[in-house]
Amino acid sequence: MIAFLEGTVQKIVPDGVIIRTGSIGYAVTLPSNTIAELEESQGISLYIHTAVREDDISLYGFETFEELTLFKKLISVSGVGPKTAVEILNNSAASVRYAITQGDAALLQKTPGIGKKTAQRIILDLKNKVTEKGKPANYVETKTIHKDAVKALEKLGFRKNQIISRLKELPETITEEEDIIRYFLQNA
Repeated sequence: MIAFLEGTVQKIVPDGVIIRTGSIGYAVTLPSNTIAELEESQGISLYIHTAVREDDISLYGFETFEELTLFKKLISVSGVGPKTAVEILNNSAASVRYAITQGDAALLQKTPGIGKKTAQRIILDLKNKVTEKGKPANYVETKTIHKDAVKALEKLGFRKNQIISRLKELPETITEEEDIIRYFLQNA
């Protein structure tokens, strides 16, 4: 099992990177907030989770050991697979832990594929398994973000983490999809 990789970013792909270590390239899936910070030819070190299925071996990478630990706890919840757990970790690990300990299902529900029941199951299953000392500085009380607006902005070439972080500042008076997109484009 691969537990750690260190090398050079050979190529950035939509859901991760190809890391060159010596003469071997590893495809590693990463949270999009991590991808946004990377450049090709940059050195990188990642903690790795190796997921093995009948027809696939996938690598999931994390900058810190605490992210990897939280990822493993998330995939232990029924109905949460590795790809969904990576999507959840587009929020900081501290924010996810805080949301779980505070019962903030809304933060988890903004993740594609996480509905109300799955968010509640994550909170119920992990509430006693995670701890967060205080409210993280980057924690923003969650507002419902129009999913169609996010999809439209992604089609325009913006990254999901960039869209979500900008829309967290969205005034409550803006609720229509067209107005949300206009607000984002004016403030991006």
